[in-house]
Amino acid sequence: MGEVSSNRAQEVASLQKSLGYEFSDLKLLNKALTHKSYVNEKLENLKHNERFEFLGDAVLDILVSDYLVREFSEYAEGTLSKIRAAVVNERCLASFARKIELGKYLLLGKGENSSGGRDKSSILANAFEAVAGALFKDGGLESATKIFLPLLESEIANCAASWAFRDFKSDLQEITQNRLVCTPSYKVINEFGPDHAKEFEVVVKVKSEIMGKGLGKTKKEAEQAAAKIAMEKFLNLSDA
Repeated sequence: MGEVSSNRAQEVASLQKSLGYEFSDLKLLNKALTHKSYVNEKLENLKHNERFEFLGDAVLDILVSDYLVREFSEYAEGTLSKIRAAVVNERCLASFARKIELGKYLLLGKGENSSGGRDKSSILANAFEAVAGALFKDGGLESATKIFLPLLESEIANCAASWAFRDFKSDLQEITQNRLVCTPSYKVINEFGPDHAKEFEVVVKVKSEIMGKGLGKTKKEAEQAAAKIAMEKFLNLSDA
């Protein structure tokens, strides 16, 4: 990609200020902001941002993964993977892009621009990844961590605090194996209702002590509910 014009440098100066990072090589940032629709309309030998998207996706994955392993050591691997996927996705990344008004700095083709491309979540998310990739190329992982982790932390915390996608049985088993060198056991203690609308009540025991009781329309659902109660008890003990 050719040199960045002085006008373009002025345009992206406020983006660098929003990021809190000044690029040593401004061409990297400009490439990250160049959509393929813009390249397709130009006769010059330009490069679009898709390679940087690929790199940036990996950079954000490693930032989130490292933070999760460090801060949420009691969570099972499957849960950590789900949190990471909930953070490094189109909706969240587009939201981050809107916070720094990334859309107004993009180089788009006329058609994409006129059809509202500057506020399309897919384009914004991809551009955010591309900027992450460009910043990594320019300043390394330490700079990328300093700039992007503060943006990611609140979303990570929100997702980690949500019980919606948790595999409580896996989390509980990991905690009991690590702390108590044992595995939980589950037992159905009651069944309610007719066959077509049955409900199960399950208890979970850890070293013969009942740690949770849960209800569910299936045995698995009741086990998850019981494991959730037990998990909450363990987490409360950790906080005490």
